[in-house]
Amino acid sequence: MRILILGAGRVGASVAETLVSEANDITLIDTDPALLRKLEERLELRGVAGNGTLPSVLRGAGADDCDLFIAATGTDATNLVACKVAHDVFGIPSTIARLRSSEFRDDELLGKGGFAVDRMICPEESVTRYIQLLIDYPGALQVVRFSQGQAHMAVVRVAEGSALAGRSIAEFRQQHPDLPMRIVAVYRNDAEQPCAADTRVQDGDEIFVLTGLESLRPALRAIGNPDRRVRRVMIAGGGRVGLRLARELAGKFDVRVFEADRKRCDYLAGELPREMLVLQGDGADEELLRAEGVGETDLFIALTSDDEDNILAAMLAKRMGARRVIALVNRRAYAEMLQGSTIDIAISPAQAVIGELLLHVRRGAVAAVHSLRRGTAEALEGVARGDAKTSHLVGRRVDQIKLPAGARVGAIVRGAGNAAHTLVPRHDTVFETDDHVIIFLPHKSMVREVEKLFQVRATFF
Repeated sequence: MRILILGAGRVGASVAETLVSEANDITLIDTDPALLRKLEERLELRGVAGNGTLPSVLRGAGADDCDLFIAATGTDATNLVACKVAHDVFGIPSTIARLRSSEFRDDELLGKGGFAVDRMICPEESVTRYIQLLIDYPGALQVVRFSQGQAHMAVVRVAEGSALAGRSIAEFRQQHPDLPMRIVAVYRNDAEQPCAADTRVQDGDEIFVLTGLESLRPALRAIGNPDRRVRRVMIAGGGRVGLRLARELAGKFDVRVFEADRKRCDYLAGELPREMLVLQGDGADEELLRAEGVGETDLFIALTSDDEDNILAAMLAKRMGARRVIALVNRRAYAEMLQGSTIDIAISPAQAVIGELLLHVRRGAVAAVHSLRRGTAEALEGVARGDAKTSHLVGRRVDQIKLPAGARVGAIVRGAGNAAHTLVPRHDTVFETDDHVIIFLPHKSMVREVEKLFQVRATFF
């Protein structure tokens, strides 16, 4: 696929890196030639320096022969105008715009008669949703939703003393025969392990569990990880993400927001409910944290615009007794370095939003995509279309489907609306038309082969 990306900032560069790894033809446009040169040296892409809203620059970048245009600069107006030009002047069939302001999110404004934006993305909004799910399910490292929330995948680190630690997957199933869930992956010391009935799970292992919405909490309880309800939350950083998250948590939790800038503090105090405490100060100030009772905090979240500040603040809060800490980290190298460290969870804004972009790159009837393990693995939800003659899935049993080694069918959502329900498939489960099939892929190199399962074959009579 030929893809044009406007904006080589953290979001644009991360998106480019992910899409390049899937053998797409990527051209990156930015006004900073030096930044483009660095990315060209590191990634297999072409950089074009210039203003991406100008037709001449887009033409020079190959807009005449492009399948997808992604406007990912930090300015809403630039992204909107660029999408309009890309569609109206060059006829690019699909456009995506990064938008921060909710005021532009009107169907008439974004439609073909407006700015011609097919889909909008907002990393700040994606990060907020990511964190909210972690608050709802405090025993998990990551939670992703499929099929309008009918099915969920939870990533869990098995705690010492857990009901799963030291047992095989088969033994665990025997203990909980009525719990519909499937373990689709096991990682130990960052290395993938065989995931079979006789696989013995150890404490410290990272496991991926697929189940229906109603079974998620029972599944986490059965695994035995701590599931103490979150009551007290501290947010270090009152920027766009911090403010958005504080608004969502207002009235539900005891929330305290730390912000170093005085003017920003005044603004936050005016935007947030009176009962929410906004404090001027550094989230890495030991005396301030101690005075505000960080040792009794259930969740400490560092959300400033500086990676190093977030890492230091989260590590300090953890050392001072915060039960769980999360740090917002833009740099991929930092996120990988923090894996399994003092910081419980490191969140990358680009990785939080990448699944929404991958949905437009996937072939076949793909309904949802989630990037996992910092982009190396993926969970894909596809829809089984057609019938037994035209479909690779419909009318066939699970054990008749040829999947790449390590890829696993984890769940099937069958039915629509109130009749929808989640199945944990067995080897003899038969796929039906319109089933939503959720597959775990340990390596992104498997994507093209799995996509073919959801493509309808032509038949001739």
